Amino acid sequence: MPTEPSSIALRLRQEILFARERVYRFGQPTPIERLVLPGDEPGPEVWVKREDLSAVKSYKWRGACNRMSVLSAEERVRGVVTASAGNHAQGVALAAKQLGIRARIHMPRSTPRVKQNAVRQLGGTFVELVFSGDSYDEAVTAARADEAAHGTVYVHAYDDLLVMAGQGTLADEIVLSGHGPFDAAFLQIGGGGMASAVSNWLGTYWPQMELIGVEGVGQASMKAALSAGKPVALDQVDIFCDGTAVRKAGALPFDVCRDTLGRIETVTNAEVSTAIRVLWEQLRCISEPSGAMGVAAVLKHRAALAGKRVLVVVSGANIDFLQLGLIAQTQGAAGGHARTLRVRISERPGSMLGLLDTCFGGLNITDFQYGKTDARDARPVFTLSADNAALLATLPERLAASGHAWEEVTDAVDVAFRAIPLRGELLANPVFLRLDFYERAGALHDFLDKLVRDRADIVYFNYRQSGERIGRALIGLDFATPDARAGFLTAIPEQGDGYRSCAPVDDATRARLLGRSQA
Repeated sequence: MPTEPSSIALRLRQEILFARERVYRFGQPTPIERLVLPGDEPGPEVWVKREDLSAVKSYKWRGACNRMSVLSAEERVRGVVTASAGNHAQGVALAAKQLGIRARIHMPRSTPRVKQNAVRQLGGTFVELVFSGDSYDEAVTAARADEAAHGTVYVHAYDDLLVMAGQGTLADEIVLSGHGPFDAAFLQIGGGGMASAVSNWLGTYWPQMELIGVEGVGQASMKAALSAGKPVALDQVDIFCDGTAVRKAGALPFDVCRDTLGRIETVTNAEVSTAIRVLWEQLRCISEPSGAMGVAAVLKHRAALAGKRVLVVVSGANIDFLQLGLIAQTQGAAGGHARTLRVRISERPGSMLGLLDTCFGGLNITDFQYGKTDARDARPVFTLSADNAALLATLPERLAASGHAWEEVTDAVDVAFRAIPLRGELLANPVFLRLDFYERAGALHDFLDKLVRDRADIVYFNYRQSGERIGRALIGLDFATPDARAGFLTAIPEQGDGYRSCAPVDDATRARLLGRSQA
């Protein structure tokens, strides 16, 4: 790593000092809080810079307000134009209204509604929203054309020294907070504006501190730039972490980051989802996906960081309410450590419960998908979680010892979309039950053990943990004779120990599940 900072880095330090005087006309400093990681495993002491508590629920106001504060009188009359996936747009809107400057903001058509509404509320009549293309890059192209056509001033989201300097004020607050020094900081990267400014400032005051960039596996534009020696465009960009979904790192941030960052870590969407859950459970912080990337990297390297003091930035909380449902369904949000397996068992009464008894002890079933498609073999899919990673790691050994073949299907498309096949012609005397059971350890197993074991063959199962106190499952059972089926339906209580409600589905639903038309 070079010992002398580049000219861009030196100028950036100077501009961060100037930005101190400007940005606090628009917002206030944000707090730093201690994050206690869940579980008993060794780990680092983690401190979180809560940029999600800022005026626009992200750090982006700092750069936009700093840049627009220095516009000349003539430039203010011309107005500004920008492109944003949402957070930078809110910063521009905030500055536009307070400074009395007209702003036209190009956003992808896919921008979450929560960000669209926030821009309108912050900017009022001073802001015009234009929806351009389906990606941030297409919005940038449209905004640049707008700039050329109307002579407005383009306010870049990250590749601008004054924008970067404004974002760097969050690092100044960290240094002045009294919580440092830290051994390491994990800084998420989109275009690189925040990571470059923060690493520049922290490295100036704490030169022994390790500074690590964090990117999504499917959007690692800075990692690609550092490998190529210059910013390069990615062919595709994953947009789960929409706030950092940038195809090409900024030229100015790259110039700084190549000297300040020790390395780049990448995280998966599932790891980010786990981090969002940890932030919620420990701090009651609802982070947007990009805002939790630093925490995701810390969790990923928890053991290696044990005993160290680590800093992360929760960079934003502008998450669409509907996306919370998707996050809650991911492997990472299943709680602790999780994996999804397809297990082969014999297709006979009692075999499913035998699997639960012998192999899944101590594990939490968060998702259970199965439909009978073969007369001899069953291949149910389970998503299993455990607070203790070591317990989950022994699962393959337990399956092998019991003679069960299995395969990892964590990323399988049919599992993700819950495509549960069922061959109705293989069933003799089926019944389908809607079961509402109390979501506690052992409740579902006890229901199956007391009322189903050896009496019927489990031929269909559709259950996913929702986080409620009540778990809901759709279960299919097949009986050897019509009398056995009738006897079961007569004897089963609607309510019982461990469950709140158990009722057969209506004839129309039963027919649809079996792929048959009603007579």
